[in-house]
Amino acid sequence: MNPSVPTHSSKTDRILIVDDSTDNLFLVQTILEEEGYKCILAEDGWAALEQIQKFLPDLVLLDVMMPGMDGFEVTKRIRENPQLPFIPILLITAHGQTSVAQGLDTGADDFLRKPLDVDELLARVRSLLRLKHSVDERDQIARQREDFVSRLTHDLRTPLVAADRMLMLFQQGAFGEVPSGMDEAIVTMAQSNSNLLVMVNTLLEVYRFEAGRKNLCFSLIDLKEIVEEVAKELSPLATSKGLELKYQNTQQVNSKVIGDRLELRRVLTNLVGNSIKFSDQGSVEVRLSNTPVEGKPDDYWVVLQVQDTGPGISPEDQKIIFERFRPGSHKRSGSGLGLHLSKRIIEAHDGTLEVDSELGQGSLFSVSLPSPD
Repeated sequence: MNPSVPTHSSKTDRILIVDDSTDNLFLVQTILEEEGYKCILAEDGWAALEQIQKFLPDLVLLDVMMPGMDGFEVTKRIRENPQLPFIPILLITAHGQTSVAQGLDTGADDFLRKPLDVDELLARVRSLLRLKHSVDERDQIARQREDFVSRLTHDLRTPLVAADRMLMLFQQGAFGEVPSGMDEAIVTMAQSNSNLLVMVNTLLEVYRFEAGRKNLCFSLIDLKEIVEEVAKELSPLATSKGLELKYQNTQQVNSKVIGDRLELRRVLTNLVGNSIKFSDQGSVEVRLSNTPVEGKPDDYWVVLQVQDTGPGISPEDQKIIFERFRPGSHKRSGSGLGLHLSKRIIEAHDGTLEVDSELGQGSLFSVSLPSPD
C-alpha cells in the first residue's frame, strides 16, 4: 500500500442510528457494536441533526417513517448543509419502490427494507463506509495538492519579484551604463520575468478561491469608474497594435454594484487585455448597460460587455474556455488561468460571465452583476 495515502485501520467508524422506536435503536446498536463500530443514537429527526453537528458521523442509518420530521426531510437537510462533508445515508423503510425513489431523489445513498436481515445490514454498512473512506482520501489528497501548489506559487513569487526589481535597476542604469547590445536582451528578460510573475500570481489567486481562502472586500462601487481606469491604462497597448479602444456608456445606465473593487478591476483588465491580445485590426469596445431581471420588474442586472474584432472562438473552445489550464487552440493562448479566475470572481459576486463568438466574427464577453439591494 502506498504509505502516502491515509488508511482507516486505526479509526473507529462512528455510525448515527436514527429511529423513533427504542427497540429498533438498541437492536441495530447491538449488531453494529459487536462488529466494533461506535454508535450514536437519536430518536427523531431534530435530534439526528443535532448529533450530526456534534459528532460528525461517518454513516447515518435513518428510519424513513418518523413523527415530526421523516427520514426524507432529514436527508434533504443534511445534503443542503454546505458545512458538512460527505456523509453516506442508509435509509431503512418498510415501504415499496416509491419510497426508494423518493429517498434517492433527496440524497440517500442506499436502502434497507424491514424486517432487517443482519448479513445484509452489515454488508451495506461496510459498502457505504468504504465509499466514505474513499471520498475522504480523495478530498485529503486534493487538499494536499492544492496546499502544495499554493505554497509553491507563493515561494516562487519571492525570487521573481527580486529578479523583476534587479532588471528594472539595470534598465534604469543603477549599476552603470549597460554595454552595447545588452539593452534588448535585458528588455526581453524583464518581459519574460514579468509574464511569469503574472502567471504565478494568477495561479496563486485561483488556488485561494478553490481552497476557500480568498476573502473579498465588498463595498458599493461604480463600474464606470473601473472601466475608465482600465481603458486609460490599456489604451497605449491598443494604440501600439493599431487598434481603437472604445468605451460606450449612456447617462441612463446605473453602473453601481456591490463588489470587491480590486477583483472586478482584475476581471475587466483580463477581458480587455485578452481582446487586445487576440485582435490584429479593428477595435475593442467596452459597453455598460442595464437589463431587467426576469420576473422581478424592480430588479436589474448591471451588464458589462467587451466586444472585439479578433479571430473569434470555435464552438469547441467555447465549451472549455473557462476551465483552468484549458487555454483553447489559438497559438497566442496563454496558461488558461485568466478566464477561469475571472469566472470564479464573478460567480463569487453572484454574477455570470459568458462568451458569444463566431470564427472570423470576433468575440463578445458579457459580465452580469446584480444591482444593489
